[in-house]
Amino acid sequence: MRILYFSLGYSTHDYRFLKAISDGGHEVFFVQLEGNQRQVESRLVPENVNQVIWKGGREPFKWSKLISLTLDFKRLVQEIKPDLIHAGPIQTCAFIAILAGFRPILTMSWGFDLMDDVHKGFIWDFATRYTLKRSSFFTSDANVTKDKAIAYGMNPEKTIVFPWGVDLEHFSQKKEEKNKEGFVLFCNRSWETRYGVDVLAKAFVQVAQKHDDVRLILLNGGSQGAKLRQIFQRGGVDEFVTYGGQISQNDLPRWYHMADLYISPSHVDGSSVSLMEALACGLPCLVSDIPANKEWVSENDNGWLFKDGDSNHLAEKILMAMNQREKLYQMGQAGRRSAEKRADWKKNAEALMNVYMSLRAEGEAILK
Repeated sequence: MRILYFSLGYSTHDYRFLKAISDGGHEVFFVQLEGNQRQVESRLVPENVNQVIWKGGREPFKWSKLISLTLDFKRLVQEIKPDLIHAGPIQTCAFIAILAGFRPILTMSWGFDLMDDVHKGFIWDFATRYTLKRSSFFTSDANVTKDKAIAYGMNPEKTIVFPWGVDLEHFSQKKEEKNKEGFVLFCNRSWETRYGVDVLAKAFVQVAQKHDDVRLILLNGGSQGAKLRQIFQRGGVDEFVTYGGQISQNDLPRWYHMADLYISPSHVDGSSVSLMEALACGLPCLVSDIPANKEWVSENDNGWLFKDGDSNHLAEKILMAMNQREKLYQMGQAGRRSAEKRADWKKNAEALMNVYMSLRAEGEAILK
């Protein structure tokens, strides 16, 4: 099949989708809406992927450029003649693809588009409804986003949910550590408002002021960097924080294995890949009690939940975990089992390939 894959930029997730499509024997064309503005994946685009040059891919998306982008995307489609288009997020890439008039289109939610962007204003709401009512099929990584899509007009019979998953061989379970001193917290969410890392920072100050053996590893970066450092410095705990920066996928498991507890304070999420990575690595997980996280973390089984946005409650749960160190390895084993059951990328990629085949059949039926 000839598949046009249309995304904002080039992330780790895009790499895995492109590789799965290519490995599946399909001819894939990769179109970026914002290009290097969103390039956070260090690995080259997989072999046999055709990178497409067009009017987009040079700057952040602007509504004022919608018409010109749509017209040029329509030109691309006429030249490439794909069997189907796989596009997302909803209000940008998928919306442009729908406006270009091609079918069939698989619209893919990235989580934040339905949990956050849709509430930005009338045009975002309109683009969501317009796109979903006209999409051939819809996929997301969590039931909460599927339900949102249906509420905005997606045909419930044309949806599939599968977590994007992880490489369970690469993200392997950490070994049990006997008589380990100190306690290490780990978070690799981006330092942006929607991911709530400032909530974690405030909670860590409370914990570190009571226990001088606790440490925090923060990976990634973002616009809240100055704010986070200010919280740590004012709390007198900055020396207990390791700022790891951007870490390659090859090195990432080693960082998970350094930790005793994974924390995700996100306010908005689908099925978080970093959460699945932590579970696969055998880390107990302490996460905000938003719907998508509840699909993965069960209280006192493979981790704990805290009240979203409540730094005091998060601090209480961290202290509780520190007082239950003897249970953490068993909880990590439970997390690993849940990852093996639901987060195996190899199996989940097969579900995507099956959707492609059904859409191809649908497209051929339309042509007849």
